[in-house]
Amino acid sequence: MFSDPQVKAIFCARGGYGSARLLQKIDFPLIRNNPKIFVGFSDLTALLIALYKECGLVSIHGPTLTNLRHEKNWEHLSRLITTSQGLRVSFHQGNVINQGKATGILLGGNLATLCSLLDTPYVPSFDGMILFVEEKGESPYRLDRMLTQLILSGRLKGLAGLVIGQMVDCGNNEEVGSLLDERLGGLPVPIVAGLPFGHGGETISLPLGLPAMLDTERMVLEIEEAATL
Repeated sequence: MFSDPQVKAIFCARGGYGSARLLQKIDFPLIRNNPKIFVGFSDLTALLIALYKECGLVSIHGPTLTNLRHEKNWEHLSRLITTSQGLRVSFHQGNVINQGKATGILLGGNLATLCSLLDTPYVPSFDGMILFVEEKGESPYRLDRMLTQLILSGRLKGLAGLVIGQMVDCGNNEEVGSLLDERLGGLPVPIVAGLPFGHGGETISLPLGLPAMLDTERMVLEIEEAATL
């Protein structure tokens, strides 16, 4: 699909499992020379992260075809890929874990998939980046283990900021919130939780690989550049 000049955009049908199995077989130079819109999330985080690391491709962390049943999801996505303007996400309903302001490249996706790629060549350095993560169906102790893995890996030491999306079916919201505060609150960077992206019904689309600004005082995440050419 990347080599076909008639294909302008690639929308993944669904997530699930197995995207990481493709990484060693992908022709990254071909993709680098034929950039186009690529949209997906969840297990497809493996492809989004690798396409940025190996090709510098700005992709879209957004709904798969199975998630377009929620009409708002298509509105968010179509606006992002058809406009020459950037994106402004308000998180007044979110929870600020650490106050502050940060700028950096926006990178991230599904927490479990991201952790599974840490000791591979397909993950870039997080230094100076604003990392975003989301999850579904993981109990609090498993979230604890994954967050601890990220911390112990040393990957978060140079982070500029951290944004947590929806934690769907991950247990009691209060318990999950306390876990996020306890595990992440010690990081010396701005951190917010509860942004509307991930496995929930309505989810916004985020461009992965563009400069962004996180401001907890104004409660906004802003991307000034357009996600597509």
